[in-house]
Amino acid sequence: MKNLISAFAAVLVLSATSVGAADKPSDPQIAHIAYSAGVIDIEAAKLALSKATDPEVKAFAESMQKDHEAVNEMALALVKKLDVTPEDNPTSQALVKAAEEKRAELSKLDGPAFDKAYMKNEVSFHSQVNGALETLLIPSAENGELKSLLETGLKLFQGHQQHAESLADGLE
Repeated sequence: MKNLISAFAAVLVLSATSVGAADKPSDPQIAHIAYSAGVIDIEAAKLALSKATDPEVKAFAESMQKDHEAVNEMALALVKKLDVTPEDNPTSQALVKAAEEKRAELSKLDGPAFDKAYMKNEVSFHSQVNGALETLLIPSAENGELKSLLETGLKLFQGHQQHAESLADGLE
C-alpha cells in the first residue's frame, strides 16, 4: 500500500512542474493544497477519535480536529474575502488519494497498534506539510494575506509535529 508520506513528498516535488506554467503553484492552487492537507488531518483525527485507546492520543486527535478546522475556516474566509476560487490540481488530488489509502490501512488496526501507527503517521505528515509550507507553498504565494495565513499555519503545525513526536516516542 502506498505510504501517505512518500506520496505527499512525491507530489510536492512534482508540483513545481505540474501545477503551473511558471514552475510554481498559483495562489488558488496553493489554497486548495493547503485546505486539502487540513481536511486530510481532520479526517485522520476523526478516525483516531473513534479508534484510539490511549487517552493522550485521543486528546491529540481532538486538538488536531479543532486546530485544523479553525485554520480551514480562516482559509475559507480569506478566499471569500479575496474572491478567489481554490483550484483543484494534481497535487491536491494525489494528496486526497494517498490519504484515503492511508485511512483504509489505519482503519484495519486496533488498540495500541492503531495508536502507534496513527502517531507515526502524524509525525511524518506534519513533517512533510511543514517542509512543503516552508519550501514551496509560502515562497510561491503571491498574495500577502495568503502568505501570512500560511506562515501562521506553519507555526501552529510545527507545534503539532513536536507534540506528535513526543507522543510517538512515548508509545514505543
